[in-house]
Amino acid sequence: MAFRADEAAMNGYERAKSYLVSRNFTPDERGRSERVLLDILDECGPVVDGYPTWHPLVSHHDEHNPETYPSDRCGYQGLDHTVYFAHGFLTCPYVNGEKVVASAHSLPHHPRATITAEILDVPFYNTGTQPVLVRCEWDATLELGQMVPKSLAVPLMLEQELPVWRWSSRAENWETMRPYLLGAPHGSRSSLFVSQETALAMKKVYLAMVESGMFGPVKMG
Repeated sequence: MAFRADEAAMNGYERAKSYLVSRNFTPDERGRSERVLLDILDECGPVVDGYPTWHPLVSHHDEHNPETYPSDRCGYQGLDHTVYFAHGFLTCPYVNGEKVVASAHSLPHHPRATITAEILDVPFYNTGTQPVLVRCEWDATLELGQMVPKSLAVPLMLEQELPVWRWSSRAENWETMRPYLLGAPHGSRSSLFVSQETALAMKKVYLAMVESGMFGPVKMG
């Protein structure tokens, strides 16, 4: 089935709304939660299932074990009941959200983006949580649909993948690498993070590295 970005984004929103806007809330609380959720979508982009490994929100990880979800393996602490957006995530711990904020602000400097975090005075997920919005604020203008431009996605992918040649004995094919390099959900040529043009450029660059033999022979099967 062809990848339809608009449909994927709408499905993601409906899932996030069902998850974050609790039936235990009062009608006023539900209305407020729904309005703020729409504001977050406008600011941070569509709901996603996972990040490209080069995305600043998850790029602080063990280089041998790339991550596609924010967690303690990326430097965060205290995450719970989390929904991911293309350029941010909302996490709803029952304990003090300051632990999340402090860990996000302690992440190493990224050359092309700033990671910020703030506690929201809005009910999400359930009563008793302290929601925290973590944002990825890029230093460049994003493309239409809040897509990461080719001028950022390609070099960030290269920075992520080039060091692998030092220890790799087998190269992964493009089909295996798509969720790691394009994010999820994705199609064969694009995702909610990158356009078809950008994804094609990334594929060409990745395949050039593979074909050079720098990672070793391509894995079969």
